[in-house]
Amino acid sequence: MRAVLDTNILVSALMTPTGNPAKVFKLFLDEALTLVYSKGILFEYVDVLYRAKLQLNAHDVEAVLNAIQRCGQFVIPSPSLIPMPDEDDRMFYGAAKLANAHLVTGNARHYPPESWILSPTEFLEL
Repeated sequence: MRAVLDTNILVSALMTPTGNPAKVFKLFLDEALTLVYSKGILFEYVDVLYRAKLQLNAHDVEAVLNAIQRCGQFVIPSPSLIPMPDEDDRMFYGAAKLANAHLVTGNARHYPPESWILSPTEFLEL
């Protein structure tokens, strides 16, 4: 199974290690899930996860980013022309669509209604 994780999922996973976003990320660590990412997605992860206001542990952030780069599936998506409320979310949508992967997000309203766009809870129920 493959999935693209919206940045809010990684933030939540790092802030609440027992929550559903962390359980989704653990599937990746347990090799039951392949995370799909692009250059833009990785840049966003770095930009957001290292923000001082989030107060995330830098060693944990580095470990997460290294694991994604080492074991994830890198893709180069084509830009989608589908209207999006937040243009920054376009890269997540495009990567998931290209890789035929689920898109796991805490903000489904930011994306078009697609059966493969799921909350962490919905994804864990698969």
